[in-house]
Parts: sequence; C-alpha cells; structure tokens
Amino acid sequence: SSIASAKQGLLTGEAGLDQVGPGLREICETIGIPPVLHMGSCVDNSRILTVLAQVVEEGGLGEDISEIPVVGLAPEWMSEKAISIATYVVASGVYTIMSGTAPVAENPRVKDSSIILDLLSNGWEEKVGAKLEFMNEVDEIVNAVLEHIDKKRAELGLPEYNPEAFGKSGDDRMLKLEELSLADRRQAIYGVPVA
Repeated sequence: SSIASAKQGLLTGEAGLDQVGPGLREICETIGIPPVLHMGSCVDNSRILTVLAQVVEEGGLGEDISEIPVVGLAPEWMSEKAISIATYVVASGVYTIMSGTAPVAENPRVKDSSIILDLLSNGWEEKVGAKLEFMNEVDEIVNAVLEHIDKKRAELGLPEYNPEAFGKSGDDRMLKLEELSLADRRQAIYGVPVA
C-alpha cells in the first residue's frame, strides 16, 4: 500500500534503490524518481494507464499496452465501481484479475451468463489483447500473475526473471520484520518506541 511504502521511505528520493535490480535502478537514477510511485487509488487508474502508454510510446517497449508485462489486480475490491474500473483497464490492454466470483457467474437472473463470462476472458483477449478473470485462491492469483509477466517478457525478448540480477522481492522486508520481536517490529514499522 502507499502508506506502508511511504513509512518505509520508498516514495522519496533514493530510498529503496538498494532493493531493486540494476535496470530499474538505472532508470530511477537517470530520471530522478524513487522505485515506488504512488499513482493514487483505484479510481485514479488513468494515471497508471498514462504511464503504460508512455512506456510503449517513449520507452519503446512493445507496440501496444497489451504487450507490456503488467497485470492489474483488485484482490480486495469492495464495490461495484471496481468492476467498471477493471473493464476500463482491460479495454486499455491490461490483463486484470479480481478476487472472488464474477457477479454474473451462473446467475439465474442474468440470461446467458456463461456467454458473458466467455466474453470477459476469451472475447476481450482476442479484441484488445487483455482479459478480466476472477480467482479465489491467493496462490492461483500469484501464479497467474507471474505466468503472464513471464510470457510477456519472453514475447518482448526480455531476459527471464532472475532474483539475483533483478533485486529483492517485496517480501524481503516482511520476512526480515517477522524475525524481530513484537516491540522491535513496531519500532521498525512505526519509527517510534512502543511501550
């Protein structure tokens, strides 16, 4: 989340550059940005899509947003507007995963709901190069994300992911925090001693 990233200083200056791989580090240092950019809440998705369009146009990575190794996620969506946001993101070419079950899945009130579900995934992928999927299991979501990113990287001729070459996982910080006592963990997270 943006708050957690800000507390760790990842949204300012050079903080966190020691946690990323050489390619991202070079980009961040060259243009003077931190490795984590807060783009706003889900309703601010147009900012993210603008960056993706610039990655294609100015960065030369692919010919279309649908070719970029990126995934939209809504793992804990809580209102119907998230579905409309997700459809906009998919229509822009970003493979998107939402948790739970599609609202029209086997819904007796929605005639031909299976046709609609097929359109959300297969139909849209044929038309815009992206699809919307609903998944329940965390491992299934993570595997789908990594598989998609690996596939898109390969299609662009980018090297395979190598944790030794590309920096540390976002889990690295959490794993280190879990090793601390509760008091030390609170100190590390909140920056003040907790009595």
